Amino acid sequence: MTPAARLAALGLHLPKAAAPVANYVGAVRTGNLVFVSGQLPLQDGKLAPEHVGKLAPGLPLAPAQLAAQLCALNVLAQLEALVGSLDVVARVVRLGGFFAVDGSHESMPQAMNGASDLMAELFGERGRHARTTVGVAHLPLGAICEVEGLFEIGG
Repeated sequence: MTPAARLAALGLHLPKAAAPVANYVGAVRTGNLVFVSGQLPLQDGKLAPEHVGKLAPGLPLAPAQLAAQLCALNVLAQLEALVGSLDVVARVVRLGGFFAVDGSHESMPQAMNGASDLMAELFGERGRHARTTVGVAHLPLGAICEVEGLFEIGG
Protein backbone atom coordinates (compact mmCIF):
# COMPACT_ATOMS: atom_id res chain seq x y z
CA MET A 1 0.00 0.00 0.00
CA THR A 2 1.37 3.45 -0.88
CA PRO A 3 1.76 6.18 1.73
CA ALA A 4 -1.11 8.09 0.05
CA ALA A 5 -3.36 5.03 0.29
CA ARG A 6 -2.40 4.56 3.94
CA LEU A 7 -3.23 8.21 4.63
CA ALA A 8 -6.65 7.76 3.03
CA ALA A 9 -7.25 4.55 5.01
CA LEU A 10 -6.54 6.51 8.19
CA GLY A 11 -9.04 9.18 7.12
CA LEU A 12 -6.24 11.75 6.76
CA HIS A 13 -5.04 13.94 3.92
CA LEU A 14 -2.08 16.18 3.29
CA PRO A 15 -2.79 19.90 3.52
CA LYS A 16 -1.43 22.38 1.03
CA ALA A 17 2.21 23.12 1.89
CA ALA A 18 2.32 26.28 4.01
CA ALA A 19 4.20 29.28 2.65
CA PRO A 20 7.21 30.34 4.75
CA VAL A 21 6.56 33.34 7.01
CA ALA A 22 10.16 34.62 6.98
CA ASN A 23 13.42 34.29 5.02
CA TYR A 24 13.60 30.50 4.62
CA VAL A 25 12.15 27.75 2.43
CA GLY A 26 9.83 24.94 3.45
CA ALA A 27 12.22 22.18 2.40
CA VAL A 28 15.68 21.76 0.86
CA ARG A 29 17.04 18.77 -1.01
CA THR A 30 20.76 18.03 -1.11
CA GLY A 31 21.69 14.78 -2.78
CA ASN A 32 19.32 12.10 -1.48
CA LEU A 33 18.41 14.01 1.69
CA VAL A 34 15.50 16.38 2.20
CA PHE A 35 15.45 18.69 5.22
CA VAL A 36 11.98 20.00 6.05
CA SER A 37 11.70 23.21 8.08
CA GLY A 38 9.73 23.14 11.30
CA GLN A 39 6.00 23.01 10.70
CA LEU A 40 3.21 24.14 12.99
CA PRO A 41 -0.12 22.35 13.56
CA LEU A 42 -1.91 24.38 10.88
CA GLN A 43 -5.27 23.35 9.43
CA ASP A 44 -6.41 25.16 6.31
CA GLY A 45 -3.56 27.61 6.86
CA LYS A 46 -4.72 28.51 10.37
CA LEU A 47 -3.79 27.54 13.89
CA ALA A 48 -6.88 26.14 15.63
CA PRO A 49 -7.48 27.27 19.24
CA GLU A 50 -6.95 23.72 20.54
CA HIS A 51 -3.38 23.80 19.16
CA VAL A 52 -2.41 26.98 21.03
CA GLY A 53 -0.91 26.95 24.48
CA LYS A 54 1.59 24.97 26.48
CA LEU A 55 2.02 21.50 27.86
CA ALA A 56 1.52 21.71 31.59
CA PRO A 57 1.26 19.17 34.40
CA GLY A 58 -2.28 17.91 34.80
CA LEU A 59 -3.44 18.74 31.26
CA PRO A 60 -4.57 15.92 28.97
CA LEU A 61 -1.96 14.63 26.53
CA ALA A 62 -4.26 13.79 23.58
CA PRO A 63 -4.52 17.37 22.21
CA ALA A 64 -0.71 17.67 22.10
CA GLN A 65 -0.43 14.29 20.35
CA LEU A 66 -3.00 15.38 17.78
CA ALA A 67 -1.13 18.66 17.26
CA ALA A 68 2.12 16.72 16.70
CA GLN A 69 0.36 14.52 14.14
CA LEU A 70 -0.92 17.61 12.35
CA CYS A 71 2.60 19.06 12.33
CA ALA A 72 3.81 15.80 10.78
CA LEU A 73 1.16 16.05 8.07
CA ASN A 74 2.43 19.55 7.31
CA VAL A 75 6.02 18.23 7.21
CA LEU A 76 4.91 15.60 4.69
CA ALA A 77 3.10 18.25 2.65
CA GLN A 78 6.36 20.21 2.35
CA LEU A 79 8.21 17.03 1.39
CA GLU A 80 5.67 16.10 -1.26
CA ALA A 81 5.65 19.64 -2.67
CA LEU A 82 9.42 19.40 -3.17
CA VAL A 83 9.83 15.82 -4.46
CA GLY A 84 6.44 15.21 -6.05
CA SER A 85 5.35 12.05 -4.22
CA LEU A 86 5.76 10.34 -0.86
CA ASP A 87 6.38 7.10 -2.78
CA VAL A 88 10.03 8.10 -3.25
CA VAL A 89 10.76 8.19 0.51
CA ALA A 90 13.42 5.56 1.18
CA ARG A 91 13.64 6.38 4.90
CA VAL A 92 12.38 8.78 7.53
CA VAL A 93 15.77 9.60 9.03
CA ARG A 94 14.93 11.98 11.87
CA LEU A 95 12.14 14.03 13.40
CA GLY A 96 12.68 16.96 15.72
CA GLY A 97 9.85 18.02 18.01
CA PHE A 98 9.55 21.23 19.96
CA PHE A 99 6.85 21.71 22.60
CA ALA A 100 5.92 24.87 24.41
CA VAL A 101 5.97 23.89 28.06
CA ASP A 102 4.88 25.45 31.30
CA GLY A 103 7.50 24.48 33.83
CA SER A 104 8.58 20.88 34.05
CA HIS A 105 6.63 18.51 31.83
CA GLU A 106 7.78 14.93 31.54
CA SER A 107 5.40 13.63 28.85
CA MET A 108 6.88 15.43 25.83
CA PRO A 109 8.12 12.11 24.36
CA GLN A 110 4.59 10.68 24.53
CA ALA A 111 3.18 13.84 22.94
CA MET A 112 5.74 13.57 20.11
CA ASN A 113 4.50 10.05 19.42
CA GLY A 114 1.64 11.73 17.56
CA ALA A 115 4.17 12.51 14.80
CA SER A 116 6.31 9.39 15.13
CA ASP A 117 3.36 7.00 15.08
CA LEU A 118 2.11 8.58 11.86
CA MET A 119 5.47 8.04 10.14
CA ALA A 120 5.48 4.38 11.21
CA GLU A 121 1.88 3.95 9.98
CA LEU A 122 2.63 5.45 6.58
CA PHE A 123 6.07 4.05 5.85
CA GLY A 124 6.30 0.89 7.96
CA GLU A 125 9.86 -0.02 8.91
CA ARG A 126 11.15 2.83 6.67
CA GLY A 127 9.25 5.20 8.97
CA ARG A 128 11.17 4.30 12.13
CA HIS A 129 13.50 7.22 12.81
CA ALA A 130 15.87 8.93 15.16
CA ARG A 131 14.24 11.71 17.16
CA THR A 132 14.81 14.66 19.41
CA THR A 133 12.07 16.22 21.54
CA VAL A 134 12.68 19.40 23.53
CA GLY A 135 10.69 21.82 25.61
CA VAL A 136 10.79 25.52 24.81
CA ALA A 137 9.31 28.66 26.35
CA HIS A 138 7.41 29.84 23.26
CA LEU A 139 6.69 28.83 19.65
CA PRO A 140 5.48 30.93 16.69
CA LEU A 141 1.81 31.98 16.85
CA GLY A 142 1.60 30.52 20.34
CA ALA A 143 1.52 26.96 18.92
CA ILE A 144 1.83 24.08 21.34
CA CYS A 145 4.31 22.26 19.09
CA GLU A 146 6.46 22.36 15.97
CA VAL A 147 7.96 19.41 14.08
CA GLU A 148 10.83 19.26 11.56
CA GLY A 149 12.01 16.30 9.50
CA LEU A 150 14.88 14.73 7.61
CA PHE A 151 14.16 12.19 4.86
CA GLU A 152 16.19 10.01 2.52
CA ILE A 153 14.84 9.95 -1.02
CA GLY A 154 15.35 6.92 -3.28
CA GLY A 155 15.85 6.91 -7.02
